[in-house]
This record gives sequence, C-alpha cells and structure tokens, in this order.
Amino acid sequence: MPGHTYAEPAVTVLLVCTGNICRSALAERLGRAYLDDVLGDDAAAIRLGSAGTHAVVDSAMHPDSALVLQGYGAEPGDFRARRLTDAIAAEADLTLTMTRAHRAEVLRLAPRALARTFTIREAAALLADVDEPEGASLPERVRALVDAMAAARAGRSSGADDDVVDPIDRPVEVHEEAGELIAAALIPVLARLAALVADGTPSTVLPVGDDSRGSLDEHTARIAPQA
Repeated sequence: MPGHTYAEPAVTVLLVCTGNICRSALAERLGRAYLDDVLGDDAAAIRLGSAGTHAVVDSAMHPDSALVLQGYGAEPGDFRARRLTDAIAAEADLTLTMTRAHRAEVLRLAPRALARTFTIREAAALLADVDEPEGASLPERVRALVDAMAAARAGRSSGADDDVVDPIDRPVEVHEEAGELIAAALIPVLARLAALVADGTPSTVLPVGDDSRGSLDEHTARIAPQA
C-alpha cells in the first residue's frame, strides 16, 4: 500500500466466497483495516485479497455488508469483485474460505493448495492447538504455521460450524451475523500472522479473547464495531 514499506518478501492471504460482494469482500476490508492498525508501516508484509467462485465481477460491495463493515469502523472504499481463478488460488500462502463448498472449489482449481486452504472458522479453531513457528524469514514462519495447521486438521472433524452463513438476498440482520462470524475468526488468524512479521508472539499484537468484538474495541479502537 502507498506509504508502507517492508524489507522482507510479503505473504498473501486469500479470502473466498461466492459472489465476492458480501462475505469475502467484508473480510478483506476488515482485515486490511486491522493490519494497518496493528502493523503500521509494516502492514504491506501481509497482502490481503479476495475472490468469488461465481463473482459478480467489478461490482462494489453489497450495501448491507458495507453497512456492517462501517459498523466496525472500516470502509469499503473502491472495492471491486473479482472471479477466483486457478492462478489466484495457486499463488496464495494461505486461503481462507467462507464455507466447505468454497474450500472444495479452491482445491478443484488448485489441488496442490490443499495444505494451505481452510475455511475461515476452521483456521481459527486449529490455531488454538498450534505452537509458534520458527523460521528465518516471514514466508518461512508463515509456511511453518500453515503446515502445523494442516497437520492439526487431521485430528479434527469438519461440519456446518465451519461455514459462514450466506447473507445474499437476506435481511441486514443476516449480514450482521455473517460479519460477526467473520470478525470472530479472521482477527485471531491475522493476529497470529501479524505477530510473525516481527517474529513476536500473538500477545504483542492483539490479545484475543472469546469475544472478538470486545477485543477489537479494547485493542484496536479504529475498527471496533460502533453502536
């Protein structure tokens, strides 16, 4: 991003939903606001992007999802939807999908991405059982973390709780529900990644409790949900 500098190679996190105008769009812009807040000039170390399996290409964020995003203090800006391709799927260091069906579509396009593709809620749950990785560079540390997540997944069953509800063509309350699920999963994941930028620990970036909205309000006021 303009004005941001980072000496090491950056890593890429990809967020995937269906149309890329609601869930993954909100996640991208919420995550960007969080990383800008906690990493400052080093925020460029983590590139966030999003795409849709059936994207409404070049469309702006859905107005109800944009409203939910603004409730967290972030802005949709010039967001435009894009379609998921095999190249986009293959190049990501970590892919976070909104549902198990989206995860399957990513793997259809990029089978070799299996070990680095998770639903967003699955990834957040797996991190609870993953130790801090080692590595000389940020990409090495992120790769070690993602590999540990993949190994931990072998002992975990996947179910409907791993999905984020699709709010399209539904009341704004469903957009709010989706936003809450995304924030609760995304912020802990990004906190772990942000800690690796300085080779630190998660607590040096953001202590995340069970109530991620409360944690956001306390530790990253700029993107806290507002009444």
